[in-house]
Amino acid sequence: MGQHGSKSSIEARVIFQLLLLGLDNAGKSTLLYKLKHNICVSTVPTIGFNVEMLEARKNRNKIAITIWDVGGQGKMRDHWPNFYQNAAAIVFVVDSADQERLSEAQKELEGILRNDELQGRPVILLANKQDVNGALNVTEIKDRFNLRKICLGRDWFVQPCSASTGFGVEEVFKRVVQLVKLPSDPGAVKDNIKDTVHYLRANSRR
Repeated sequence: MGQHGSKSSIEARVIFQLLLLGLDNAGKSTLLYKLKHNICVSTVPTIGFNVEMLEARKNRNKIAITIWDVGGQGKMRDHWPNFYQNAAAIVFVVDSADQERLSEAQKELEGILRNDELQGRPVILLANKQDVNGALNVTEIKDRFNLRKICLGRDWFVQPCSASTGFGVEEVFKRVVQLVKLPSDPGAVKDNIKDTVHYLRANSRR
């Protein structure tokens, strides 16, 4: 009976993968730890990736959300496509106060959305660092990124937030859960995640 009970528990738990992408210094890791532990931590640019798991409920389903925070430095962006295949949604984090890099961020987001493996996936653009003077508001971010055009054919929204203060962070998580389409085979997602971990660890040693 013990084995049967364990199997039932696993089958009732749906798992999906959420990608947290964006340029270096956009605030991805700060956001992740604020969401997971409700603490503000000082971080350095991520070389490699961070991964955390959160739990939520959608309808009557118990959901385990694996969040991948992949480094945003130039050399790390080459590894982003290794995560695309099983991504249920993309959360793209932007430093709203760094107007000099907005064009670079917009170009990277367009490249992500052109990938065939991400067709139709929801996109959440986080206008981070709203607590910083000079940060663009949601309307300005929408216009600068031309989101109505590049997100055509998929669900999307822009959420103002501050990873350091926690403003808007919980709201993002709740909206993501409602937007995603649950995978039909969560076991395959877990296997592919393990393969991705092995791949990135091997390449990070080179």
